[in-house]
Amino acid sequence: MKRRMHFGVVLVYSLVLYFSSCSAFYLPGLAPVSFCEEGNGSEDCQTGITLFVNRLDSVESVLPYEYDVFDFCKDVKEMRPSENLGQVLFGERIESSPYQVTFKKNVKCNSVCTKTYKKGSQEDATKLDFLKMGMQLNYQHHWIIDNMPVTWCYDVEDGQKYCNPGFPIGCLVTTDGRAKDACVINAEFNKKNTFYVFNHVDIKITFHSGTGEDWKGARLVAATLEPKSIKQTDEKNLNCETGVPMEVPGTFEADVSVVYTYSVTFQENNSIKWASRWDYILVSMPHTNIQWFSIMNSLVIVLFLSGMVAMIMLRTLHKDIARYNQVDQGDLIKLPTTKEKSSLLYEDAQEESGWKQVHGDVFRPPRKGMLLSVFLGQGTQIFIMTFITLFLACLGFLSPANRGALMTCSVVLWVLLGTPAGYVSARLYKTFGGEKWKTNVLLTALLCPGIVFADFFLMNLILWVEGSSAAIPFGTLVAILALWFGISVPLTFIGAYFGFKKPAIEQPVRTNQIPRQIPEQSFFTKPIPGIVMGGILPFGCIFIQLFFILNSIWSHQMYYMFGFLFLVFIILLITCSEATILLCYFHLCAEDYHWWWRSFLTSGFTAVYLFVYAIHYFFSKLQIVGAASTILYFGYTMIMVLIFFLFTGTIGFFACFWFVNKIYSVVKVD
Repeated sequence: MKRRMHFGVVLVYSLVLYFSSCSAFYLPGLAPVSFCEEGNGSEDCQTGITLFVNRLDSVESVLPYEYDVFDFCKDVKEMRPSENLGQVLFGERIESSPYQVTFKKNVKCNSVCTKTYKKGSQEDATKLDFLKMGMQLNYQHHWIIDNMPVTWCYDVEDGQKYCNPGFPIGCLVTTDGRAKDACVINAEFNKKNTFYVFNHVDIKITFHSGTGEDWKGARLVAATLEPKSIKQTDEKNLNCETGVPMEVPGTFEADVSVVYTYSVTFQENNSIKWASRWDYILVSMPHTNIQWFSIMNSLVIVLFLSGMVAMIMLRTLHKDIARYNQVDQGDLIKLPTTKEKSSLLYEDAQEESGWKQVHGDVFRPPRKGMLLSVFLGQGTQIFIMTFITLFLACLGFLSPANRGALMTCSVVLWVLLGTPAGYVSARLYKTFGGEKWKTNVLLTALLCPGIVFADFFLMNLILWVEGSSAAIPFGTLVAILALWFGISVPLTFIGAYFGFKKPAIEQPVRTNQIPRQIPEQSFFTKPIPGIVMGGILPFGCIFIQLFFILNSIWSHQMYYMFGFLFLVFIILLITCSEATILLCYFHLCAEDYHWWWRSFLTSGFTAVYLFVYAIHYFFSKLQIVGAASTILYFGYTMIMVLIFFLFTGTIGFFACFWFVNKIYSVVKVD
């Protein structure tokens, strides 16, 4: 025993020493890279800086495209870094660019390449039309230097500066003289029915020099650029300061030649630390005050519901249980009155609250118990996956700096959590008295994931037909199927095996053989009004946070406020639980004992409000055009709604299951 304690003390002490000796480290798990001037390079630092280009996307289209599709300058020695599963699923396609950057070597007006489009060439006309389409739909470049987005910073209202992690291909002035957003930056962009290509970029790289012995050289802390449209009249004498904008006429009536150029400048700034180099991007994005308002709004709802539940639990239920237990103790209330008065008192006590009168039917197995148990198994899997993912994101492991990590983590966790899904589904199905265990476990493993995969596959077909970079390669689809059938399905079978081996959950009261007749219900205690009302309060807690999540998905804004999201997640759990318990109590008091499905659908109806809000967001906030983009938006939204439905429904069911078991276990029943 002493040896074990001694070993444990030594181990803990060693770990403390190890971590205390480590220098500060960037939590997302990305190691810093040091850079040196050319000629001073060593094994510890690099001289060349690789500029990577990512897919191009637009707020007016759901279809992203690879960099090469727009006929930009291409790197001869094309290099693609390895992409994780999350990056592939999100359609990120990162590749090296022809822009040559060397540390602390300023470059002024270097030529990258020249793209010429000949009149009469069908191939050139197709390429130019696609480039025009990109400018018309405001497609954005996304460049990366040292795993950091190259941002375009510009002034907005109230003297604030906004840094966008992308910049447009160009801009369009329409036939009626209206200019797209990007055309506002230059008053010379004023010719009608004309496209202006941003064929020049001024890149500024900020670095932090090493001052200690921990590391030498320099580390990059910011990368910004300014796009310009400049027409080059003489390719041998390039001018990148001022000049006539590079125009592409709306009609292809003459040859068009576009010269792509760039300039690079370096600036030292030792006040910015490497670990906080993303701050200038994230701080420029407003809405922190709105987030706090959202949290306070949600907390008010939670406090209101908690007060209601506390009042029911501590006052009404406590009095009911005390009275019932007193009445059940023999002829129990010995009052100095006649037997008739005593009997009348008993009837009054029974009629005051009707939830105890249905004790012989409240645990009667529900209809479609197989389907309910399958939904609850899948909902448990989604709940655990979401909780772990958000918790890791709060710690910083799934930050925007670690591209694709959030999606990769979610998929891997979902695959590995087949066991709790199978166990919960099997245990509840056995409690409901089901005997078709093979059908139960197959539906748990295949039903909801199959619906999601079928939807995802159809959306992928549309992306493939449209030639989008978001189309998942065939090999990746096979890998996803292998994860599903090779890992998730067997784990679900293992969980179901242990679930069926366990005895059914013991109910606190016996169930009568003959079902009790349910009395006529008022409007508010009928199933549909109760279910519709049940989802309002949970949705009220999340709709502000939902706006930012939808912005990050469809408006390509960076989402990083996982602390707020985790807090809202906890508030959502509490709200779903309390709202379902309240409505369940009211329905039981009305002697309606069909609570199994109702508890699931009451909180699950929040997903319907989510879908309605997604429709509102589509028509009010987005400028998406085209049938393919519209189908993709609603196709992916349906996947989100289904997952959210299973998640919220499961929370409401288990909260109500605990509540019903609790109240019926403390009353004495003959």
